[in-house]
Amino acid sequence: MTRIFIPGITPPTEQKPAWWFAFVGNKLLIRDRVASPSGEATPLEYRTDNQIPHLINLAEINLTSVRTQFLGTIDNHPCYCAELPKDTVPPEGMIFRGLRELYGILEEDFFALSGRAFQIMEWDRTHQYCGHCATATTQLSGDRAKRCPNCGLVNYPRLSPAIIVLISRGEELLLARANRFPQALYSVLAGFVEPGESLEETVIREVKEEVGILVKNIRYFGSQSWPFPNSLMIGFTADYADGEIVIEEKEIADAAWFKKDNLPQIPPKLSIARKLIDAFVSS
Repeated sequence: MTRIFIPGITPPTEQKPAWWFAFVGNKLLIRDRVASPSGEATPLEYRTDNQIPHLINLAEINLTSVRTQFLGTIDNHPCYCAELPKDTVPPEGMIFRGLRELYGILEEDFFALSGRAFQIMEWDRTHQYCGHCATATTQLSGDRAKRCPNCGLVNYPRLSPAIIVLISRGEELLLARANRFPQALYSVLAGFVEPGESLEETVIREVKEEVGILVKNIRYFGSQSWPFPNSLMIGFTADYADGEIVIEEKEIADAAWFKKDNLPQIPPKLSIARKLIDAFVSS
């Protein structure tokens, strides 16, 4: 099901049921269980509908927020993010779960909105005071920004651009297993953009640093917000140009060329890494 999300900054004046993306730290409040048609409780992992609370306000479930931000509307329903006190106990029938745990469990559009909500909540939490002169900031009207009334410094929500690239050599693609990955999982290469770099320069540098090879014919593929914690993944494809695989052992545990019909365990379908791999395999 495709829903229409329209970003917004100014909340509606009329109170009506809204989607509430409420967090304690990096854990999102969701409904824990739901009655199945047989009347039995269905575990969270088998839910197919949405688990985000839909309420007029959090007081309906006896919760009080530290601060909130209006996100916009999805199918004309308002959406808010909320920071909850650290000692908040989830209401009956609800639990807190980390965003990574909910990857592939929440519907894709609500997972994306959860990531947006988390990033805006974190920006709101960490920019209550000016980083230059320590004066309490004020939120601008009509813009997602905070301004220092003393020195005029303006801060917008942080974004960290990162490239992710699928490298092909004929019918083979290069996959690597990062040290932080589960032992069997392989993916395409990725890395953050450094100051002064173009995206294409980042692709060349990251590939050379991590696996020691050169690439050519760098082509844009697509992008994906990745809220861990505030990345924008910018996807590319590239062709192998020269060199032998030499891994950077501090980052990479293993890297190898794989044929389309003989892939190792790869990332789940919601990720841009998987979309890159699937597009190559189907080509």
